[in-house]
Amino acid sequence: MRTSAPASGMGGGLVPGTHPPPAALRPDLTGEKFAVVAGHPIASMVAHDVFAAGGNAVDAGVAAGLASNVVQVDMANFGGIAPIVVRPAGSPDVSSIAGVGRWSTSASLDDMVRRYGGSLPLDGAPAIVPGAPAAWMQALARFGTMSLAEVAAPAIELATKGFLLDAATATSLRLAAGGFGRWPSSLAVYQPNGTPMLPGERLRQPALGDTLQRLVAAEARSGGSREQGIRAAHVEFYEGDIARTLTSWVTDHGGFLTLDDLATFEADVAPAVSLTVNDWQFFSTPSWSQGPVALMILGLLSRLPTSWHHVAEAITLAFNDREDYLGDPDHMTRAIVDLLSDEHLDALARTVSQTALPGRTGQTDEFGQIRTSTTSVVTMDAAGTTFASSPSDTLDGGPIIPELGIMCSPRGVQSRLDPAHPNRLRPGGRPTITPAPMIGLNGDEAWAIACPGGDVIVHAMAQVAWRVISDGLSLQAAVEAPRIAAFNAPSAFHPHPTADRLVYAEGRIPTEETDQLEAQGHTVIRWPDWEFDAGSVQMVASSRTAAGETVLSAGADPRRSAYAIVR
Repeated sequence: MRTSAPASGMGGGLVPGTHPPPAALRPDLTGEKFAVVAGHPIASMVAHDVFAAGGNAVDAGVAAGLASNVVQVDMANFGGIAPIVVRPAGSPDVSSIAGVGRWSTSASLDDMVRRYGGSLPLDGAPAIVPGAPAAWMQALARFGTMSLAEVAAPAIELATKGFLLDAATATSLRLAAGGFGRWPSSLAVYQPNGTPMLPGERLRQPALGDTLQRLVAAEARSGGSREQGIRAAHVEFYEGDIARTLTSWVTDHGGFLTLDDLATFEADVAPAVSLTVNDWQFFSTPSWSQGPVALMILGLLSRLPTSWHHVAEAITLAFNDREDYLGDPDHMTRAIVDLLSDEHLDALARTVSQTALPGRTGQTDEFGQIRTSTTSVVTMDAAGTTFASSPSDTLDGGPIIPELGIMCSPRGVQSRLDPAHPNRLRPGGRPTITPAPMIGLNGDEAWAIACPGGDVIVHAMAQVAWRVISDGLSLQAAVEAPRIAAFNAPSAFHPHPTADRLVYAEGRIPTEETDQLEAQGHTVIRWPDWEFDAGSVQMVASSRTAAGETVLSAGADPRRSAYAIVR
């Protein structure tokens, strides 16, 4: 049998083997003006249009985030969370924006336990102040160039006029109905005919569109500067009729929320926490998120041999520190800089042997994959402005408030009801959430990276970043590479079930490698080749050519609907 075409005269001009096979399923994209990867093609197109209209990476990122709150409402609600990291053009500094709300000052762990006997039912009980609206507006006012009206216009149109469902979103809504199906207010919007919506049907969310339009109208009435107009929109959400509706709904549904909780809420801006790994300085959100966990995994991978066992052990060690130390930044008993120090990471790395570390016990041993998710948006412009966010709060987490078309963030499910835990429910405190976007800087090079997937978020981001650093893969090849998820500590979600040395491994990983994991004490469960629950890592990057030209690139994970545009 021939393995190549004849030397001449036959084959119709085809010469097999001349071109190498693709390194990835999706092409490497290269451009010079801007780059975006969002969790849905429509959101990416919204960012594209804002860039084309002259916006910077923050304008485009916020516009795409707001659009995600409409077209990926199954994954990210406008009343939910939106942790953000931003690097201004040319700056060595990265800021985090705390797009996660606080528990009411009227809430307490003892009151919650008395009221619900140690459970945390998904209704008003886990509701905290919505963090996403403040975060979007804070990012725009502080680091953007456009008005709220300009960046919110696409989201308002998508909500009011509706959009046609693609197959993936229709499937996600059908699956999420297993949770939101208990709430008539949610069913009225997302199953308007009493049955799951089908691909090609139009999803309209007029109440959500009206809420967004009310904020834009407040901005227009302000008559002040761009920043003053955005601040007026913030006040409209957190101090006006919207706040009164939120407060009444939460308290009527068994939760804790006051008007003062909303009126005093801010999406705090602070220096992002950071760690240097192989000349790269990685920045992430602080201990109100699992950002420090992602950094610790990267720091440990740089200190350990390269094998799946060592990836699993790095995850275990980082999550053990989460259990011991991470909580509201105002109440940390050990500084993040200490946890990320060379001395601490070196000491942790020395505890790794060829046998799996023992696990930690959670509130229940009935471990199962938590059916929740998130989406992400990463953007970058030619000037170097860099934006990364992982907006979240899923439809199965709480009911839609009919008057507003949004839920009230149920992220309280990531606080603990254990009075000894560092992430315990505290009046006015923030829970430590799973989404944790990152930015990396190395001289003229920059990255933005984000991912959905609950606890798997930090597993996946660290593996992909390490693939690029250590193996030299392109962004697209790195996000497509097979990965694992290791569970050896309690889940971040109530009731915080645990697993003992459990590793999920995608089917593309060779059997001999998973057999080795089993021999080292891990329990391995095979995922499909391209598993949705393995996360959807989204990356954009900039570099410089020898001639000094800026080159932008992107990686969009095919495990979900992530979509990249680079120009």
